[in-house]
Amino acid sequence: MTTTQSASPMRKTVSVLPVEWAGEAPFPGRWVGGVSLVLGPLLLTTGVLLRWPFDFFFPGQLAARAEHPGLMAASYGAFAAGTVLLWPGVAVLAARIGGIRPGLALWGGVFAILGLFARTFHAGVDHLAFQFADRQGAEAATRFVDEVYGAFHVFSVLNAAIMGGWILLAAGAWRARVLGPVRAVALAAATALPLGVLKGTTPLSVVAVAGLCLALVPLGVSVLRDGPAPRRAAALCWSGLVAGAVAAMALLGQAG
Repeated sequence: MTTTQSASPMRKTVSVLPVEWAGEAPFPGRWVGGVSLVLGPLLLTTGVLLRWPFDFFFPGQLAARAEHPGLMAASYGAFAAGTVLLWPGVAVLAARIGGIRPGLALWGGVFAILGLFARTFHAGVDHLAFQFADRQGAEAATRFVDEVYGAFHVFSVLNAAIMGGWILLAAGAWRARVLGPVRAVALAAATALPLGVLKGTTPLSVVAVAGLCLALVPLGVSVLRDGPAPRRAAALCWSGLVAGAVAAMALLGQAG
């Protein structure tokens, strides 16, 4: 009796990235997720602290733009960059929670990322208002914003997600033992970060971003260390490629 072997050849899975960069984590992967968890909260904190000296409400923010344009551009730019950069970290956190508490991971991750999208929309409105102030003056920009403030937009329905996502993620991270009780409470404190257009900094803002740093930055370091380190040649190669891609996209964006 002979044994018939399958004629179909074995298939090899070819990874675009070196294995030490791809890691074993699902999308977005260990390296993207870890960097996101470290840099996202730090950029948000930078943005919040840079606008600390100025009045919280939009007239004060527009006046500050007229008096300190570079400082306010750096503040709002860092905050917007941190908001966008944070979503892969949220995905990694939700994935770690999902093995034990899938419901909290699903809804916490979805709500938190939708909240980040809403904050990105607010950042676009902030940018437009600042451009108005640069060209027409802070007083004219203040009158315009006052007239249209609160106008409905589809992203308005995500305000609850901005706040609730962090609470669900914090509960899931604690129940799944991804975070201890202190860091879980710190993550939940992110819900205190003010939402909306042209918002300044309050003590609660500082508490919120400090909570994000306490909860997520050590987790990001742990994620980055959870596997083999890349070879020096691979690290230099991919760092150069990423820097070049960012520079090219920046130039294309300016070119329109």
